[in-house]
Amino acid sequence: MSQLQTNTDLQNIYQQYQQLPAKFDSLLLATVDSRGVPTASYAPYIKYEGHFYIYISELAKHTANINDTKRASVLFIENEQDAKHLFARQRVTYSCDTDEITRDTDNYHNIIAIFHEKFGKIMTTLAEKRDFHLFKLEPKEGGYVAGFGRAYMIEGDDLEQIKHVNDTGHKASNTH
Repeated sequence: MSQLQTNTDLQNIYQQYQQLPAKFDSLLLATVDSRGVPTASYAPYIKYEGHFYIYISELAKHTANINDTKRASVLFIENEQDAKHLFARQRVTYSCDTDEITRDTDNYHNIIAIFHEKFGKIMTTLAEKRDFHLFKLEPKEGGYVAGFGRAYMIEGDDLEQIKHVNDTGHKASNTH
């Protein structure tokens, strides 16, 4: 994290991009099937030890897609009513590897207990449903848009490396 320690602006950006997902109880999820056909959806989530966890039904297309490809993209985006401008909503995206956490493991029971704590009684019902599966989404890289001309790549083993995508800003049209 040496780059962040030497640059106050990037430290602030790091804090901002870390805080945005905490404002939401669900994430937006993008997956593709084995033919490359995309699906957009959402899922309630928890974050634990740097990973996102979702508990989703095999009846949903995104579950089949995750099983097929072992990949997903996650989006957290500022609410429209909170945004200064709709074209520059604050957002964080992550490209993730996925892994199913099987029911017969301590990790499964620990994570489901956190779901119970966060989401309440509905989890008692859902945990009994055999078509629901727990997936870990492990972010590998990401992006953060803080506003116009303020886009950043998020990289590194712990997603601590932040690089400004374009220090020159948006390009103006040559025509009037």
